Amino acid sequence: MDELRDQCTAYLGGDGPRDTTSLLAQIPVTTVMDVYGTGGVVEELEGEVAELLGKERALFLPTGIMAQQATLRVHADRRGRASVAFHPLSHLRTHEENAFVRLHGLREVLAGSRFEPLAPVSTASLEEIKEPLGALLLELPQRDIGGYLPTWRELEAQVQWARERGAAVHMDGARLWEAAPYYAASAKKSLADVAALFDTIYVSFYKGLGGISGSCVAGDADVIDELSLWRTRHGGRPYMLWPYAASALTVLRERRNDMAKYYRRARALAKELRAIEGLDVLPDEVKSPLMHVRFGATKAQMETRVRALAQSRGIWSFARPFVSEGTRLQRYEFQVGRASMELRLDQIVEAFTQLAGHDV
Repeated sequence: MDELRDQCTAYLGGDGPRDTTSLLAQIPVTTVMDVYGTGGVVEELEGEVAELLGKERALFLPTGIMAQQATLRVHADRRGRASVAFHPLSHLRTHEENAFVRLHGLREVLAGSRFEPLAPVSTASLEEIKEPLGALLLELPQRDIGGYLPTWRELEAQVQWARERGAAVHMDGARLWEAAPYYAASAKKSLADVAALFDTIYVSFYKGLGGISGSCVAGDADVIDELSLWRTRHGGRPYMLWPYAASALTVLRERRNDMAKYYRRARALAKELRAIEGLDVLPDEVKSPLMHVRFGATKAQMETRVRALAQSRGIWSFARPFVSEGTRLQRYEFQVGRASMELRLDQIVEAFTQLAGHDV
């Protein structure tokens, strides 16, 4: 499958293949180096993120796993409450080996039903939580349920619920850049408006933006000062961070505004895909460039179709299902990105039609 992918000349989703040449090009030759995270491009990036999100300060950390668990530890310690609420399919729970529990002694409180994997956090599900919380974590958009986003009114209600109970509110904004067009279109809200609802916001630079690696957490200065101590304790302050920060700053400036056209393409595409028999689009209303597509087929059937699309059209689609929901039900993650925009809408629809098992 890897060899077949490398032979393709077009890519259905995301940005296509990443290589050292394109990634190194993200680092300007004029980059000023840091020393242990101080000075140079690292501080330049932190200042720009803080300003963009309307927060006092931001801190660069090499990984999001480190960033989020350390931030939640700060909130929990300040409130004397070790419980943190989040959706059962939160990244903390599904992709991080329970680091927040093993390393920080935090306790999970699930918000929403684990038996309805496509159900978002709601105010009604929050009302079922009875124990005091140190923090509520909301993921915008929520990757594992297809890029779901609450409406602005729903988001305000969820934040207010937490505030009334003395809990901090933290945003897993790994893909916040992808969420921005929806809130701008539906509620005329900027990134700073969204961030203002939260005590702290984590953002990533390598996912939708396509940087090399790294993340920032933005918030009040005293919180960021304390978070900086945890960065050191986690070993997240190597001698130099400048290659990651320089890449991050480049893609933040050059690609953040591309999300609006990706969002428009995703909504137009979802409308077309829903007309294809044997293919579902999740969530019901696509609110970001990220969505999930579900095929009524076995894994073997889907691999055959992926291979056929690559061999007949030179288009690479999916290496494997995001999750297999049954013997004949395969769900894939699909994100509109730079590679997607190189294909016409009708070409993408034809590719999905072939993947659904229809002749084109």
